[in-house]
Amino acid sequence: MLSAFFSGSETALMRLNRYRLLHLVKNKHLGATLAHKLLQKPDRLIGLILLGNNFINIFASSIATIIALRLYGEAGIAIAAGLLTFVILIFSEVAPKTWAAAYPERLAFIASVIYTPLLKLLNPLVWVINALSNQLLRVFGIDIKNHIESEIHHDELRTVVTEAGSLIPHEHKEMLLGILDLQQATVEDIMTPINEIHGIDLDDDIDDIKKQILNSPYSNLPIFTTNIDSIQGYLRKKDIFAVINDSDFNSETLLTSQTEPYFIPNNTSLYKQLINFQQNKKRLAIIVNEYGNILGLISLQDVLEEVIGEFTTDPSDSSPNIQKQAGNTLLISGNITIRELNRTLNWSLPTDGAKTLNGLIIEHLESIPEQGTSLKLYNYPIEVVQMEDNTVKLAKFHFSKPIEKVHNNSIHLH
Repeated sequence: MLSAFFSGSETALMRLNRYRLLHLVKNKHLGATLAHKLLQKPDRLIGLILLGNNFINIFASSIATIIALRLYGEAGIAIAAGLLTFVILIFSEVAPKTWAAAYPERLAFIASVIYTPLLKLLNPLVWVINALSNQLLRVFGIDIKNHIESEIHHDELRTVVTEAGSLIPHEHKEMLLGILDLQQATVEDIMTPINEIHGIDLDDDIDDIKKQILNSPYSNLPIFTTNIDSIQGYLRKKDIFAVINDSDFNSETLLTSQTEPYFIPNNTSLYKQLINFQQNKKRLAIIVNEYGNILGLISLQDVLEEVIGEFTTDPSDSSPNIQKQAGNTLLISGNITIRELNRTLNWSLPTDGAKTLNGLIIEHLESIPEQGTSLKLYNYPIEVVQMEDNTVKLAKFHFSKPIEKVHNNSIHLH
């Protein structure tokens, strides 16, 4: 029983979930607090456990040998060795360690209450054992004093969240993964490209500008003169609605109502940009490259959607960039970002290069494709359906399974 206690408690203490342990320590759980202190110096803890376990096993072996000699003579030594090996292996090692691995807290917290005073009592002996052991390790070039516990990396933290199972609800898990990915993605990964920006051209007729403002689904509209590359600022529709019906409403009114443009570099991380939006009290940013050329724009809503998912006014709305066709076919917009494509179709296309499906196809082919071109894009069969201005406007993908629906930016299969 003592051997089983030492063996099982070693496994239990080493198997403790350190995050749950810290949580229990904050809640002033006695067993967790003592276990946490013991694990701060694992070499001393292991030395104490092995000292006790080895003493008990050797003592048991000595007793078994004496009993065997008295009962069966010298022939009994072999019998005792075989029988004791079986007993220790099953009852003192495998069984208690298996139980401790499955329910570590049950034994670890009880053991920590016993080990804490025992370690103080046997501290000199444990210190000598550890000193000799550490000296032996140094002979082989191993210095445990220089060991620094490795920090948990981004991918490892993702695995922790992914493998949490029912401990974290699916919706919360998706949000946590979205937050973790904010640092890895840049504003260029999710921006609205310049060719898709809906803005107000000040050279247009004022009546056309009014119609555009009233009919636009966007709450913020960039304004420019002649070319979108010359963005001067942006308009907030709620500010314009107050004066749009005035008789003297004209281009000058738009200029006096505009908000100064907020420019950001294209390599800004989404996490950094979320903080920037908060600090600068902005909701819209214009993305520029290293030459100062405008690449696109990003809004606060775009960043938030990376964390909590798409904002839709109708739950039945499907992704505007992915449309279900007859059979197992999907029509995919060439302007869809790789991140959205991976998230919606559960693909694993690379995100460290091209940012859109169009860019990835051109990068893969190393040429401008023609309409009707078929290719295997990282093992995903794609057909170019429509080209426009040397860019892939539409592509087609055939699923091997029937498509049930495209709902809330995710694909559901039968």
